[in-house]
Amino acid sequence: VLDQREQLRAPADLYLEGSDQHRGWFQSSLLTSLAIRDAAPYSTVLTHGFTVDEHGRKMSKSVGNVIAPQEVWNDLGADILRLWVCATDYRGEMSVSKDILKQMGDSYRRIRNTSRFLLSNLSGFEPATDALQPEQMLALDRYIVDRALQVQAEIKDLYDGYHFHQVYQKLHNFCALDLGGFYLDIIKDRQYTTQADSVARRSCQTALYHIAQALVRWMAPVLSFTAEEIYENLPGERLDSVFLTEWYDGLFALADDADMGRAFWDKVQDAKQAVNKAIEGARAAKLIKGSLSAEVVLFVDAEQDALLQRLGDELRFVTITSAAVLKPLAEAPEELEDTAVAGLKVQVLASDHSKCARCWHHQPDVGSHAEHPELCGRCITNVDGDGEVRHYA
Repeated sequence: VLDQREQLRAPADLYLEGSDQHRGWFQSSLLTSLAIRDAAPYSTVLTHGFTVDEHGRKMSKSVGNVIAPQEVWNDLGADILRLWVCATDYRGEMSVSKDILKQMGDSYRRIRNTSRFLLSNLSGFEPATDALQPEQMLALDRYIVDRALQVQAEIKDLYDGYHFHQVYQKLHNFCALDLGGFYLDIIKDRQYTTQADSVARRSCQTALYHIAQALVRWMAPVLSFTAEEIYENLPGERLDSVFLTEWYDGLFALADDADMGRAFWDKVQDAKQAVNKAIEGARAAKLIKGSLSAEVVLFVDAEQDALLQRLGDELRFVTITSAAVLKPLAEAPEELEDTAVAGLKVQVLASDHSKCARCWHHQPDVGSHAEHPELCGRCITNVDGDGEVRHYA
């Protein structure tokens, strides 16, 4: 076949068959080709296990445990079936059931909804005129682009090695943890409350644009229909199809000597998770309704103090609270429990201040401005003034 068709070439890049073909097709092809050509007929061999049900039983019509692909894509869509194939470690037996496919549907929605958030917050963004240079961007935005660059390098290597289930893990974890669990929550305030063309907003839009361009390429070999749909809605110039593109080269790395580098933001994430856990406890105890109705006191040792002090007043935007105050660890009330972060205890207090109708932060100056009695001073600056200045988050 390879010799007879002009668009093909020998040897084949890949032979793909089940594990029962080690002494079958792989072996017979190899021996025949060696005899005729004195060369192997393939550059790479990939073997996979067999599909079984959730109990590990081989799928059989007589048992009645077969799930037809047509049934899956009619019910859930072809991309969810493709995602299951990608997420399954094919080196062993591959389990599939309606419950497993339903879980894949949940993972698919996480990836799709993350992409939808990126696109919706790029509305009105023109890359050619609105995108900022890396040195103009806020520290947190530079960090997340650098993080995307790291993930892209890992995903490229995994695709090259046919480690598809790890591609899925990297893709899903980036959406769920790096973006959903950290970055996107923090930038919502900046994205929705700062002036439309401010550096603060354009900086995070620039980061979202770079991430969207990279993310759509990561998923394209697997979530083909979804990727095409996303690509068609990206702002700026683009090719006719995502399948005509190569890996996105617009990502950039943080300098090794960056003041707020990878290690800094990794530690900030740890502190934020500790605060999140304390806030969830306060919410469960009905002390607060949501994080913005809370003020947090972070009792810290010298190391944590030196780390978090660098964020200044913007620490409250990272913790997504109306106020965040640092105090010495020695002053922590005895009843406060240790957190997962050494040298950090968190106290959550319900704010006594009024809620700003625009940003939802509880601030002491709400109601003190006659021209905007329902707004805080920060929002008034963004509405009528020159706009607030953000440096880090």
